[in-house]
Amino acid sequence: MSLTEDIATLAQAAKTASRQLSRMDTEEKNLCLNSMADILEAEKASIQEENNKDMELAQKSGLGQAMTDRLLLNEGRILAMAQGLREVAGLPDPVGKVLTKMKRPSGLKLRKVSCPIGVVVIIYESRPNVTADAAGLCFKSGNSTILRGGKESLNSNKIIAKYMLKACQSVFPKFPQGAIQVVPTANREAIPELLSLTKLIDLCIPRGGEGLIKTVTECSKVPVIKHYKGICSVYVDREANLDKAISVVVNSKTHRTGVCNAMETLLIDSVIAPDLLPRIGKALANKGVELRACNKSRAILGDDLTIPTNDTDWDTEYLDLICSVRTVDGIEGALEHINTHGSGHTDCIVTENESIAERFQNEVDASAVFWNVSTRFSDGGEFGMGAEIGISTDKIGARGPMGLAELTTYKWLGEGDGLARA
Repeated sequence: MSLTEDIATLAQAAKTASRQLSRMDTEEKNLCLNSMADILEAEKASIQEENNKDMELAQKSGLGQAMTDRLLLNEGRILAMAQGLREVAGLPDPVGKVLTKMKRPSGLKLRKVSCPIGVVVIIYESRPNVTADAAGLCFKSGNSTILRGGKESLNSNKIIAKYMLKACQSVFPKFPQGAIQVVPTANREAIPELLSLTKLIDLCIPRGGEGLIKTVTECSKVPVIKHYKGICSVYVDREANLDKAISVVVNSKTHRTGVCNAMETLLIDSVIAPDLLPRIGKALANKGVELRACNKSRAILGDDLTIPTNDTDWDTEYLDLICSVRTVDGIEGALEHINTHGSGHTDCIVTENESIAERFQNEVDASAVFWNVSTRFSDGGEFGMGAEIGISTDKIGARGPMGLAELTTYKWLGEGDGLARA
């Protein structure tokens, strides 16, 4: 068959499966999810074997350190995938919830009830753990999933999906094959083919770098929820506790550099910059962070610790041990910088002044705005959602960490007794 025919067959199988999944009750779904977790743990050696193939190819192709870190599946990460599936099983079922209930003067009884979206396409780069996270969340919310990871993670993605499907079929022999599928080719033309099938695909969620998001958004004919780049900032206010500031900044930047909720920009109030910047600069440098600083910050930190910023640094998601540093004139300067250069992902203020923190949280335009909290907490797991589908930077539909509720839509159910409109 041609690529067009292959992709259409894949999408049709997903559509058929989505109708079958809508009949499963909560107990059945949870049984499948726990079985998925069990098989990932039991087969961790074979999963790592396939992941090693991807790692070898990635190293030969010169994939960067941050992306290679995302690609790696060690034992701990596989166990975390399994635990994420169990946590999803333990969460309330988002399907069938009555969101609104009313009776109109006409006698019409109405209920607004949550229901699955249908067929969800997830497009992502490098991180094969997304395969388990996304498929698990979509399944619990009653959706079938088509997963299109990067070519660098194809072997890992295929074996994870294979075992998840096998686990469900061991519990329910008639479990639909099309419920969890990985696009089996690295051919880039598969994406526009898939996203042209408006009668079969209900939603696309891309996760990855700016280039991927732009490509998907421009070619898609189906609705897209964008998980755009994370240019996350931490602003240290003049009334900050300096020890707290250092802790939050260092954790935000260095806990894991290759993820979207890592800090990329550090903003310091000019009033405390002379005292605080040397301490923070040294703490970051000791972790191997390259500091790209504005002129005011360089005058404090010196040439040995910094290099000059360029015109693109403030708008760059490094996903690496690199940090932009800027000295600003109080909260006004911080708000102006973030709302000009931020990506709407996650931003943080460190301060002991409640009114300043409240203003920052009200006026920063982002999906998550923290006070004295590392940006690394902007995460579905930390929000109690179990494994997350990603972090949406859109304003319409889902925003911020996407869990089960964000993977449902709703329908209106009307009831009467032979009711006719006058």
